[in-house]
Amino acid sequence: MTGNIVARRYAKALFALGVKEKAAETFGKDLEGLAGAMKASPELLKLFSSPSFNVQEKKSVLKEVVAKLKMAPLSVNFLSVLADKGRLDCLPDIQKTFAELLDETTGVVRGKLTTAMELQAKRQQDIKSKLEEKSGKKLVLEFAVDPAILGGIVLQVGDKVLDASLRAQLQLLKEQIKRGE
Repeated sequence: MTGNIVARRYAKALFALGVKEKAAETFGKDLEGLAGAMKASPELLKLFSSPSFNVQEKKSVLKEVVAKLKMAPLSVNFLSVLADKGRLDCLPDIQKTFAELLDETTGVVRGKLTTAMELQAKRQQDIKSKLEEKSGKKLVLEFAVDPAILGGIVLQVGDKVLDASLRAQLQLLKEQIKRGE
């Protein structure tokens, strides 16, 4: 819980700076790139979390990673502050919170659509377009496949879930039979 509070504070501070400097999207891309690198290389996160390495060693590694990602100077300064404060291990949470703040201000909604079978790219685009039309917002939709739902779809947008899967309908039918309806 404490990590989330810390991450939220740093993300809000960076977001406020990004809005002021008109660079919020750049910061978002930079954070996403570094968080992706940390996810792809868990050793990097372990290094940033480890008390065995001092701040200068962590900054040295960070400098190399940042150079490969070609980050904006203000992003590099922010990461340097995180390193000085011993908060580089909070970066994935900071990135997630920052992305939420950025989505909120740009009117982007993120969601996940799960189907029993892989959908063709054209069908995915059609579904996304119709959902954007219905919601009136830009939608970033992640598509997933879960054969366990048997058929239909499960749509999750934010904290709302629409379960129109065959599995859910069969479960409802099973409960109704048990109750004798």
